[in-house]
Amino acid sequence: MAIIKRRPMTPGQRGMTVNKQQLTKKAPEKSLTTKLKKHAGRDRFGRISIRHRGGGAKRKYRLISTLEQGPSTKAKIIALEYDPNRSANIALIEYENGVKAYILAANEMKTGQELMHGEKAKIESGNRMPIAKIPRGYPIYEIAIDPNKSGVMVRSAGTSATIMAVEDDGRYVQVKLPSGEIRRVLASCYASIGTVSNPDHGAVKIGKAGRKRHMGKRPQVRGKAMNPNDHPHGGGEGSQPIGMKHPKTPWGKPALGKKTRRNKRTDVFIVRRRAKKRK
Repeated sequence: MAIIKRRPMTPGQRGMTVNKQQLTKKAPEKSLTTKLKKHAGRDRFGRISIRHRGGGAKRKYRLISTLEQGPSTKAKIIALEYDPNRSANIALIEYENGVKAYILAANEMKTGQELMHGEKAKIESGNRMPIAKIPRGYPIYEIAIDPNKSGVMVRSAGTSATIMAVEDDGRYVQVKLPSGEIRRVLASCYASIGTVSNPDHGAVKIGKAGRKRHMGKRPQVRGKAMNPNDHPHGGGEGSQPIGMKHPKTPWGKPALGKKTRRNKRTDVFIVRRRAKKRK
């Protein structure tokens, strides 16, 4: 994988970069795709609930599962594919009885590689095991928080978590997440070994507005460029600062740094909060 700079044939390509990846060039597996209906950021009443969304290229949703949800403990990687619905790449696998499935691809995965899941699986990239069976210090991703469900944490491109310690009673394992937060996870929950694929995702330069529109993102206007009746930051002659101590949303609510976490039910599982970003 490498970041390739475009030859500036047009002004929009002058700062554009492309993530060149070694993926299998093929259409997605038809039986593992479904329709993806667009809502353009609108709720069930037709009102905009998420701004700056709409348009974009048509997509098909790939049905993603995990290794332990398959019919057997072993599977083989058939292809590595691009997924327009997420930042990471996906892998098409085939189980011993011929059943196919999509899983999140690890950074070290290769076509033809054999994968395993279970307590007796090898400590290799892509294999899934109970967290209690994975040695401390190994990078892991796609961590489950319920033993009977698939992974929900650490799934974005280039991310990984680290096992810090096993608690004295052996029921919980302390895992350090990419944000720096240390969280308690049940030892019987599954996790994949390795790092999520496509680590160069964050280094890509979009280059032009049209490329962003293809992704379904509409233009954003700065609040300070608006009138006072449209935004709290608006008004003034020429270029002005926002004119207040803390930035606000168009509706006067605090923005940029305001804590929005309300789920106190899971506070007992957090050992250490994530560190605040320094400005």
